[in-house]
Parts: sequence; structure tokens; C-alpha cells
Amino acid sequence: MIAREVLDNGLRLITETMPQVRSVTIGVWLTRGSRHESDERSGIAHFVEHMLFKGTASRTAEGLAQEIDSIGGHLDAFTAKEYASYYIKVLDEHLPIAVDLLSDLVLNPALREADVTREQKVVLEEIKMVEDTPDDLVHELFTQQFWEGHPLGRPILGSRETVEALTSDTLREFFTGAYVASNLVVAAAGNLEHARVRELVARAFERLAATGAPADDRPPRALPGLGVRTKDLEQSHLVMGASAYPQRHDDRYVSYILNTVLGGSMSSRLFQNVREKRGLAYAVFSGLNAYRDAGALTIYAGCATDSVGQVVDLVVEELKGMKAAAVAGEELRRAKDHLKGSLMLNLENTASRMSHLARQEIYFERQFGLDETLEGIEAVTSEDVVRVAGELFANGALAATLLGPAVNGGLSPERLGLG
Repeated sequence: MIAREVLDNGLRLITETMPQVRSVTIGVWLTRGSRHESDERSGIAHFVEHMLFKGTASRTAEGLAQEIDSIGGHLDAFTAKEYASYYIKVLDEHLPIAVDLLSDLVLNPALREADVTREQKVVLEEIKMVEDTPDDLVHELFTQQFWEGHPLGRPILGSRETVEALTSDTLREFFTGAYVASNLVVAAAGNLEHARVRELVARAFERLAATGAPADDRPPRALPGLGVRTKDLEQSHLVMGASAYPQRHDDRYVSYILNTVLGGSMSSRLFQNVREKRGLAYAVFSGLNAYRDAGALTIYAGCATDSVGQVVDLVVEELKGMKAAAVAGEELRRAKDHLKGSLMLNLENTASRMSHLARQEIYFERQFGLDETLEGIEAVTSEDVVRVAGELFANGALAATLLGPAVNGGLSPERLGLG
């Protein structure tokens, strides 16, 4: 059973009762992420996430860790392009402790200057780690190129320059403007009673400010093109992509099926034709990134440098094929069953159910059950897939980023043509 209500200060609360389990996962979700930052403060949302674990007015960082360990709980957080999440999984009997910990974490951070200085070193190492992880780096480079000049194109971590410029005062200013009731969603799933959760949350968050600073939500504009970065690596890393649909688009289920057929599973066309039949890549897959007002479908492959041209040609061939001929009945059935199975298996634990509740609230402002999603998947036809492929894979829509040794594999805008 799912329950939703808005508290007096504007804080949204969504719960799902799962009486068959003995755990509860509860999370506080902030509807502000890296896309809501200025250029000068790129990375501040992620840095604040780090700082919230450095202690509060009444708890030290070590005391916080000990308190979680003493009840066998699991506390974690992450920052994304459009939101940040702080969540804790505990036994159902420890729910009051979890609410007290989470509320203290997101309402009363110390944000001490000495902690800021230490954490800057940590985040700079995190940035270096991405630079040393080529399959992550090439996706970052692609995104920066694809949405150049827009906050969605910037790295969530920020840059060395912006991170080093952060101070306790700038962090406090961002925190005060962003961490307000209108920007927060509390979601919980597990062995719980909604009324009890409401009581705990209302008391813990009663002094939270209702509104804060406005955010820049201008939509991005995609810039198809070609980018090459030379790096001394053993293989080349390639990302190709085109614009896709935002979260709430009517054809989102069709795009899920298209992605699954193209490169979203081991039986997908890209996996079979690039890896299995030709042995050109160990890793090759496609994926969808959907945001409030934009989206991208990307294809990744890691291959030998002298195979880049072949891989590009095969990907282009598959994209053309998606819009030229209907997906066969057996292939369509396999994609639907794969999607439905993955979805249902992913929702078997309280943490994933909690995340599902929060994301639906953030993007749809309503909760819809599993049956509605399964019906949406089942309603997709082969004709729908061809139609959507034609929209997404228009000639001139494709962008590509290549990372690796100083060979571009013969890449050119003409080679990326989908006409």
C-alpha cells in the first residue's frame, strides 16, 4: 500500500508498506543537483553531500558512524544531475533512530572550514579517479560535448578550480537556499505504518524553512558532432549518441524497448554483432539518460584502436536498421520480457522500492503501480519502435566522442550520417 501526503511546510512524504519484510529504508531526496549550479560553483551540490557526513551541531562524524553501526544499519548518499539522496536502511524497530539521524544530517550540518579543507583533497582525488577510469571519462567527455554550455553537460564532481574555490560560507549559502521543504521529498518503504512515519517526520522536520532560492531550469540544446581526445591507453573508448526523450514523454516505453533491442541486453543487436560475431569489443552496450526536459541515448564500446572504424560503421548500420525495418515478433517479445523481469527483480528490496517512490514523485508528482508500467511496456508495437527510431536517429543527429591513442579511426561527420 502506497500513501502520499504533503506536510504543512510543503515537505512531501511517500510511504509504501511491505509487511512481508523486517526492514525499512527511508530516504531524504533533494530536488536539486548539478544542473542547478552556476558555472563558478560547479560541483557544490556534490561537495555539500560529502560535508553532511562530517558532523552536525550535536554529532561528530565518528559518532555518526558508530551510531549507524550499533544498530546494524546502512547509511549512504549520492548526487545526480537533478537530485541528491540521503538514505538509511534499518530494522523496522529502529525507524525512529533512522529518522532522527537523517533529519540531523540534512538539517544541521556543521560545515566547518577545517572539514572543508580536508574534504577538498578527497573530492580532488575522486576527480582524478574519473580521469584514470577511461570508460567513465569518455562518457563525461561525451556529455560535455553533447550539452556544451549547459549545466547538464558539466561533471557532477565539478573541476579542480571550482572545488578548490569552495568555502564554508559558499557551502552554507547553497545549503540554506536549496535544503528547504519545497525541495525535499521523504520516501520510505518496508515494514511500516504511514501514520507513524508521518508523526516522526513531521516532528523532525517541523522547523524546516518552506522555500528557498530559485533554480535555473532552462532546457539544454544538443550539439551533435565529433570529439577526439588523445590519451595513452591500451584500447580506444568510444561513445556515440543522439537526443532521446525526457522522463515524462508519452513514448518513453517505446524508447525503453528500442534501447533493449539495440544494446540493452546480452541478446541485443549490438552485443551480438559487435562482440559475439566479430569479437571487436569486450564491452559494448547502449543506455538511456532521461531528465526533466531532455534525454540522450548513448552507445559505448571499448575496442582496439585499429577497430574503431569498423565499430562505428557497425553501430551506424544498426541505427539505420532500427528505423528501416520492423522488430520481429520474437525479438520484441524477448525485449519486453527482459524489461519486465529486470523491473520486477529490481523492486524486490526496500531500498529499490524507496528509490522508485522518490523518483516517481520527483518526475511525475504521482505514484503509479507496477501494473501500469507493465501495461505500458506490453502496449509497445513493432511499428512504434520503427517510428521512434526514425525520430531519434534522424540524419545529422548522431554525436561521437573517442578517447584513446592518437588515431581517430577515420572518424568524420560524414561517417556518422544516418541518412
